[in-house]
Amino acid sequence: MTAQPGLVDAQGRAFRNLRVSLTAACNYACTYCVPKGKQLHRARHELDVVQFLRAVDYLIEIAGIDKLRITGGEPLLSPQFDAFLPAVMQRPLADVSLTTNGQFLLEKLPLLKASGIRRINVSLDTLNPVAFRKICRSGDLPTVLAGIDAALGAGIRVKVNMVPMRSANEDQIVPLLDYCLARGIELRYIELMRMGHWQGNPDYARELVPMSRILALLGQRYAYVRTAGEFDATAARFEIPGKGFFGIIANESLPFCATCSRLRLSSAGFLHGCLSNTQRHYIADLLELPRAEAVPQLRERLQLALADKQPLAFGGSETVMRWIGG
Repeated sequence: MTAQPGLVDAQGRAFRNLRVSLTAACNYACTYCVPKGKQLHRARHELDVVQFLRAVDYLIEIAGIDKLRITGGEPLLSPQFDAFLPAVMQRPLADVSLTTNGQFLLEKLPLLKASGIRRINVSLDTLNPVAFRKICRSGDLPTVLAGIDAALGAGIRVKVNMVPMRSANEDQIVPLLDYCLARGIELRYIELMRMGHWQGNPDYARELVPMSRILALLGQRYAYVRTAGEFDATAARFEIPGKGFFGIIANESLPFCATCSRLRLSSAGFLHGCLSNTQRHYIADLLELPRAEAVPQLRERLQLALADKQPLAFGGSETVMRWIGG
């Protein structure tokens, strides 16, 4: 399905990739995501599964969405997840994926297998159990690692996401790649983003591990070459010949805003067109209207969300990532 006329901005960007945050709740409180002591509860009024699916259907129809990622918070905590996943797998989408912290992978693996989902991303910032608890402020590393192995054993493709920070886990940049290469997993390093409590925080510059530093550390162990990526890819992708691939989502070092095709739907029913913009557009009210009334109004709100996108580079935002997913 192709996008309808008019849902393209002056830079030729359109919405193709939808992130659906099923819940704002999370069993972790990772240091790079939320400030210390922040409670990670669900939003006061979260969409139900019927509303989520109706929103997805409309966004496919109006914007031509063809890729969807299920996010949170932690999506496996959502009471909507068990019904949403198999239903969304039946939609006319080229790709459906999931981002999770992996704590409940073992529990949800039968559902994942039955749904036919082919790939997932697992957030994993260290292989050191002490550092794991310090970064995540919760959770159990062996359970996450067992879940990853079980998913691989079930034929599900796994990527691992790591957010390197100077004081927390920079020493894990190489060991995590070793771990991933040994299992055929593609590791994605994600530069720390100036969002939420990092916006205007003087510690940000001290904690950021830029792309140049990541590559320098990896270059001490591996020879790598840059490979081509999709036109709207967020990650710079590299190959280690004969061993595998890794990527770096370098929002600071190598901005990708000019080709961004991502749209985010929060669990509270807001559309976010850009992570570097605090504007959001409420659509939950439209999901209760007859289709003939909902579609024209939703098109207008999508146009506003598209206009929110930054022209070239991420400029920082007070928006908290956990509210809108990764």
